[in-house]
Amino acid sequence: MADIVGRRRELKELREDIARTGLDTLSGRKAKAPRARVLLVAGRPGSGRTALAEAFVREVADDYPDGLVRVRLTAPGGEPLETERAVRTLLEGLGERTPPGAGEDDLSAALRETLRNRRAILLLDDAADPHQVDALLPDTPECLVVVTAEGPLTGIPDVRPCTLGGLDTGSAVELLGRIIGDTRITVDPHAAEDLAEECGALPAALALAGGWLAAHPKAAVADVAKQLHEMSPGTSGPLGRAFRLVYESLPQPAQRTLRLLPLAPAGILDSHTTSALAGCSVAAAQSTLEDFARLGLVRQDRDGLFLLPRCLAPFLRSLLEARERPAEVQLARARMLERTVRLLTSCRAMAELSEEEAQEARADLEGLPRALRFPDRRAAATWLVTRLPALTASADLAVADGGLDTLARRLVSALVRALAGHWGTEAAAPELYGLHRLVLGVAERRHLHREQAAALLNLADLDAATGRTSEALERYRAALAAGKAAKDPYATGRAMESVGGAYQELADWPRASDWFGRALAHALTRGERADEARLYGRLGNVHTYAGRYGEALRSWRAAAAGYRRLADVPGQAKALSEMARVQEYAGRPEESLHTCREAIELARRAADVRLQAALQVRLADTLDRLGDPAAARLHRSAADRLLGDDPVACEIRSTSD
Repeated sequence: MADIVGRRRELKELREDIARTGLDTLSGRKAKAPRARVLLVAGRPGSGRTALAEAFVREVADDYPDGLVRVRLTAPGGEPLETERAVRTLLEGLGERTPPGAGEDDLSAALRETLRNRRAILLLDDAADPHQVDALLPDTPECLVVVTAEGPLTGIPDVRPCTLGGLDTGSAVELLGRIIGDTRITVDPHAAEDLAEECGALPAALALAGGWLAAHPKAAVADVAKQLHEMSPGTSGPLGRAFRLVYESLPQPAQRTLRLLPLAPAGILDSHTTSALAGCSVAAAQSTLEDFARLGLVRQDRDGLFLLPRCLAPFLRSLLEARERPAEVQLARARMLERTVRLLTSCRAMAELSEEEAQEARADLEGLPRALRFPDRRAAATWLVTRLPALTASADLAVADGGLDTLARRLVSALVRALAGHWGTEAAAPELYGLHRLVLGVAERRHLHREQAAALLNLADLDAATGRTSEALERYRAALAAGKAAKDPYATGRAMESVGGAYQELADWPRASDWFGRALAHALTRGERADEARLYGRLGNVHTYAGRYGEALRSWRAAAAGYRRLADVPGQAKALSEMARVQEYAGRPEESLHTCREAIELARRAADVRLQAALQVRLADTLDRLGDPAAARLHRSAADRLLGDDPVACEIRSTSD
């Protein structure tokens, strides 16, 4: 990253402010609980406040060895970022997993706990108000928080804003020289100073004027200064005049492409997004973006993506509203979202999938143009990571639009499948939670009961996996109602079983057995044999926990019979294993021995070594209680031979009833 031009005084003040006494102490008031030092860089759009903050954190990075994490608190369209998403971004930047569905307070507490013993820097870019910042402040003075904002943050104590105006004249001229070279500056230094003045010495305005001059090597600096001076001042200021200079110099197709860029989610641009918005080829879109970058209209990051500067977004939105018909805007947005769906389909197809899914993925790939295909799995995974902020913003945009609900559901479904394919459901859970909530919003808005049931079941599963059983139970019940409204037997049965599972987790055995019984009756009417066998097993578990051993044995016997009819040898072995356990609990050791031996033979046929070893240990324990230690030793030796160096050996060997 290039060194910042000028701002040496501001950098020095920021560094000194880290150790300066707090304002509360200076005024004689009692100091509050220690918190991280907050430094504020304030300035109007285009003043270079983010560049200054980035340069400063690079200077002091060695003093904070636990790293730098950053988050942008305002979207390019001006919408404040939700606190929940901001905290998740910071926690993920610190290498911490965030539980899906956790609330704002829990996440903020997790962030503070994570930073408690660390020396790290938090860069909070483009804060909209002090409440955004306060929720992210660590409770340790060892951390440093650097905030950029347009104005003061009066709600945060002990903050002295470093307020930026334009650059000094020498630095402004130096910045121009970096863009256009020194020759034209040396030929007419006064004209360069005049141009800097016309730009208000704002770095963004200077970048635009310099970009225009670099694209017109025969133009004189004085001519550009004169053009800016003769423009009507209006209300747009120096930055607006510099933008107008560049915009009006573009050919008509490039002007239209530029006007459509505010539609890009999260202000993140690449050749595919731009191609879809403008309706041009991918190669032409890439060339246009590179031209825009040279002109100072977009910035390019380390991943090769182009970013729309927020300071230019108001001008572009104004042009979009004035020059583009609403129907054309909607069509461009739909083209962009459709392209995103197809790229996600291609991305997911490159993940390691089951054979059945791989066949489906190959069929999907065959229907895609070559330009939309990834060369390999690694390229697809990299694309997914680097585009994730834009992809999640695309999902938000599609759902919020209201007129693109079918496309929104396809996009969210494609994103869910791509994340699960590349990351796995557990690792992707925080992102999946938010996406399922979006699907639920669309389903409720459009009264799509089947989709509503599916979204509620997915959300409830994630709640249950993170220990929020009561929340999961409520969602499972809502899913049951939606499944019945949709007359969807699968969703209805799944919801019934899940309600029973939630009650089982809450140790409410009567309600758990009642709901498993309802789910079993539902499966019996549908003739779903695999569901029947599984539900008999779940009933057996609940009866066992409740001490109703007779009912438990009947359920496990029915489960074993069901698995036998299905020719599911592993399932039958496990059901008989549980039967043997219950018989032992019920004081029927001889029956337990017989059942256990039968289960061992089935486990051997199923090549389930761990189950076979566990059953050998259980058999040994039963033989010990029956007074046959020699036979017990033989079975323990058999278990040892089966397990060998298996890391779970100790656990299995120590397992008794």
